[in-house]
This record gives sequence, C-alpha cells and structure tokens, in this order.
Amino acid sequence: MRLVGSYSPARRWMSSGHPALRIKTIDFFANSLYDRFVRIRHAKYIRWLETWLLLLLLHLLFLRCQQIPMAANTIGWILYIIRTGIVMNIKRAKNEIKDTIEAYLLKDEFGEYVIPQIRQRPVLLLGAPGIGKTQIMEQIARECQIGLVSYTITHHTRQSAIGLPFLSKMVFDDQEYTVTEYTMSEIVASIYKKMEATGLREGILFIDEINCVSETLAPAMLQFLQCKTFGSHEIPQGWIIVAAGNPPEYNKSVREFDVVTMDRVKKIEVEPDYAVWKEYAQKEQIHSAVISYLDTRPGSFYKMETTVDGRKFATPRGWEDLSTMLRVYESLGKEMDREVVVQYIQHETIAKDFANYLELYRKYQMDYQLDRVLNGQIDEVLLKKAAHAPFDERLAVVNLLLSRCREAFAAYLGQEDVNTLLYEQLKILKNAIFADSDCVGGTSAAIAKEPVTVATDSASIAAASASENTGIAEKTITRTRAYRAHACLTDRIAQFYEDYEQKKTAGLLSRAEDRRYRQAAEVLESYYQHLKTSELSKPEEAFDWIKSQFDQAQDALDISFEEAGSLLEHAFDFIEAAFGSGQETVVFITNLNTDSYCVRFLRQYDCERYYRYNKELLFDERSRTIEARLEELI
Repeated sequence: MRLVGSYSPARRWMSSGHPALRIKTIDFFANSLYDRFVRIRHAKYIRWLETWLLLLLLHLLFLRCQQIPMAANTIGWILYIIRTGIVMNIKRAKNEIKDTIEAYLLKDEFGEYVIPQIRQRPVLLLGAPGIGKTQIMEQIARECQIGLVSYTITHHTRQSAIGLPFLSKMVFDDQEYTVTEYTMSEIVASIYKKMEATGLREGILFIDEINCVSETLAPAMLQFLQCKTFGSHEIPQGWIIVAAGNPPEYNKSVREFDVVTMDRVKKIEVEPDYAVWKEYAQKEQIHSAVISYLDTRPGSFYKMETTVDGRKFATPRGWEDLSTMLRVYESLGKEMDREVVVQYIQHETIAKDFANYLELYRKYQMDYQLDRVLNGQIDEVLLKKAAHAPFDERLAVVNLLLSRCREAFAAYLGQEDVNTLLYEQLKILKNAIFADSDCVGGTSAAIAKEPVTVATDSASIAAASASENTGIAEKTITRTRAYRAHACLTDRIAQFYEDYEQKKTAGLLSRAEDRRYRQAAEVLESYYQHLKTSELSKPEEAFDWIKSQFDQAQDALDISFEEAGSLLEHAFDFIEAAFGSGQETVVFITNLNTDSYCVRFLRQYDCERYYRYNKELLFDERSRTIEARLEELI
C-alpha cells in the first residue's frame, strides 16, 4: 500500500515555488520512506530506532503539505501506521460491508445460503471515534432493505447479554436431573422482536464498542464472535454480525482480541477522509459555512491531540452536530459564538478559528448582496471587491453562491419526489375508480366508520322512488356514484399509510424520505376532505378534479425548476465577471460535480456554461497527465 500518489523524482521541483510541484516532491520522498519502513517492519531483525526516525521524518514531510489532515496528530498518526499497514475511508468501508452482506445473503437453488452461517465471518470495523462507523450501518440497512438491531455493548452486563440462569428438570437414562439453563439474551430477543414488527427475516446485528466490554463480559464476546451465540441461543440465520470498536490509542478501556478470535472475523480498518465526508455533507445539507471552512482548512476536519489538560479533538460527528445547531440558531434569530462552538468542536484553537470564520462568513453574505446577485443584479463595485479579495474570501463567496443554488435544487428535487409518490398513487386510484369491481378492500377500515348511508342495490333505489319526496331517488343515485371515488380514495390513503408505517417501523426510510411520505399523505388527505364535502356527481368528475389539482402541482414544480436554473445562470454570471476561468470557477464546477443535488438537477437542466467548463477542465487534466508522462520519459 502507498500512502500518497506516486510521482517520478525531479530535483528542480525542490527549488520551485509552485505548491503543486512541492507536493509532488513530498509525495515522492514520502513513498520512498514508507517503502523503506515496510521493508524494515517485516525484516527478520526489526530496527525500531531507525523505524521511528523514518516515521518522524515522514511526518515532518506531511506537515509541509497542509492538505493532509492525518498529519495533525503526530503520536496518534505514528501509532496508527505502526498498528496497521492497510486502511480505507468510510465510503470504501461501507461498500465493503454492502458487498459482504450481498455475498452472505446469496442463496442457491434450494434456498440455502451459499456461504453457511458458520462460515459467515462477523465484520469487525475498527477506526477512530466520531468518523461515522455507527451511522453507515443505518445507511446500509436502508439501502439493502434489511433490518437493523443496534446495541452498545458497554451498556450491558453479563446477565442482560447472556440471559439469567434458571433451574429445569431433564431426564437422562431414565434418571431425572436438575440442570441450569439460561433465559434468552436480551440482544437475541430483540432480533426476533424486530422480525415480528417489520416482517424482515434478514438483517444486521450491530454491536458497538465491542472491544471495550467489562472483564466479566469479555469471554461472552469472544464466544459471540467465534460461535455467533449469546449464551446458549444462536443468532437467527440471515442476520449478519457487524461489530465496531476504537483503536487502543483512543480508548484506555480497549481490550485486544487474541489471534484465535481475530482469525474468525473480517477486519476492516477505517480512517477519516474529508473528501469522502464532504460528499455525505452535501447530500445531508450540512451548513455551507462548515463546508466552506473545512475546504480552506482540511486539517481541522479531524484532529485528536493529547495535552497536559486532557484530550482535545474535532471529529466529523462534531461538525455535523454543530451544523444542525447552527441552522436552528439561524431560524431562531440567534448568533453562535465561540462558547457555543467549543461545546461541539472540543479543540479550543479550531473552535476559536471557526467562530471567527463564521463571523466573516455572515459579513460576506451581507457585503456581497447575494440576493441581488442571484436575481441578476450585479454591481460593478462588488465585482472589483471580489476580484481583489483574499483567496479565503473569494472561496467563501463561491461557497455562498453554491449553497444558495444547492438549496434551490434540493427544494425542487424534494417536491419532484413528492409528486412522483403522488403520481404512483393516482395511477392506482384511477384504475380502482374506473374498474368494474368494488374498490373497497380489507384495508379500508375507515370507510366502515363513514356516517354516509349509501344505496347500492336496485331495491333501495326503488323504495326511495316510491316515497313522497320524488327527489330522494335521484339524490341517492348521485351519492352512490360520487361515493365510489370517495371510497376508492379512502382505500388508497389507508394503504399508503400502511406502507409508510411499515417502512418507518423497519427503519427503511431516511429523514428526507420520511418527510416526503408525510407531504404526499397531506396532499392525499386534502383530496379526501374536498371530495367528502363536494357535490361532484360522477366518478369521472371526481377524478378529473383530482387530476387538475395534480396538474397545478406540476405547474408549480415547473416554475420552481426554472427559478432554480435562473439562480445557477446568475451565479455563473457573477463568477465569470469576477473571477474569469480562475481557481474559483474550478472550485464551483468541481462542487457542482460532486454534490448529489447538483448532479441530479443538472441531468435535467441544460446549462451550456456548465458543460463548456467541464470540457475545458477535462482537457486541462488530460494535458497535465500527458506532461507528467513526458517528464517521466525524460
């Protein structure tokens, strides 16, 4: 494994002032030193003193390149490299676990698992705290459409994990004996509860902090990893064990597993990676100030330091929680200062730096009049101000523009997802309304409670016609026809809620998906309330009204699409006028390419400048690759 990209050496790079060339030189020497370290570490006689000196020199080289976050903590970084030779980022780890699940759950033609349960190694995920180990398990369960049962094992005693003993009678060779048995483990029982509640027969049992168990529980954890049992109760087939823990340098209570145990698990080691986290952050709409700050200071993304005053740290979990609180503070009209920031980013230097940056970020938002800019009103004074501003300020302005565009894209795409849900429901509703059979099924318990008396047979209609009031028959027939659409819509809403509750209980919906389901349900409820009180006499009229409401929602969506596209065009206008085709434009295009909302929107919106700049960047990248190859040949 190589730590950084490999480049051919060129001595003139050392004297060059260009940062990219210096980075290439550092990369070359770093790889050379790392290769030397690997040879030493695996030699028959390990020269540890030379190893430590090489590692320290390698670390100093990394410090010269401020773009590598792992260089922030010397001791932790060195221990991490000594402990392992191969690590991966959280995105790669997530994909590895998904591939493992797919392999473990593969069945043959007889319905048996291709890899029998005894050969399905538990996955052991090791990595620094706060980098997202627990969070990816929820994402994996949703994406694989399987169940998830999570436990933090440090919260359990031996009794709750294994079960409580009780005495029972058993007969051996016609002789009765009193034997000790155990009740079912709370953890195993929770799997069966999950299966009953969700109907999912396959899933993940996730055990967090597995290497921090108490001394009394440690043997049970070894048995759990080796035999997939808690006490005398096995984990149900189809449930895959994933455990997570922290390396010893981050937790004093960590217990090292022996070779016998480690030889029965699939070990995956992860490390912080800002580029990967940024993809997640953009998808989850992490506050733009956080992303902008970390873009300019990636070394602050993850830092763990031990000082005389204790541990000081900044983690991805801390940045995400800080972003959530920052958004809430803004909605409440409150300002976040350093005292609040340090509650989440428990590293005083970084917390102070971010608090200062946040003040400047708010100032840039006001100074550059972004609302006017995105409406197409560009002031020449602002263009000159942006063009001559420091790089941090220019980058902040680009990120502010990108953030506004991303919010518009996300709002449009969210409503599009709601309309897609509604469209699927209305297709089913249309088929039910115009079908010959009765649309009221077993899911429509709400219809039985409807206080409307409906005549559905010819005898009732004839009896109504014979009454003194000759209009009753016509009114009954009208209500019968109108009630069909009303009843079918009620049935569809009941089925929609049932599907929603089932997915929610199973944990198969993300927060954004849950919100869209609820928005779609509100629209269906509004249709229901209108039909309940309307005078529409025919099913065709009722459905035509529903269709007209949906068409209005689609028209509003089209307007939202055009407005979002207009924001993007005005953002390009400002960036081109202020920065031309400089670094700021490259940053803007790069972020458009990596943000999931932007990518989805640009698949629908034809932006000429976006495609033009992408082609130019691709050409430049190819040119640099060709030049690098020529340098190697020379």
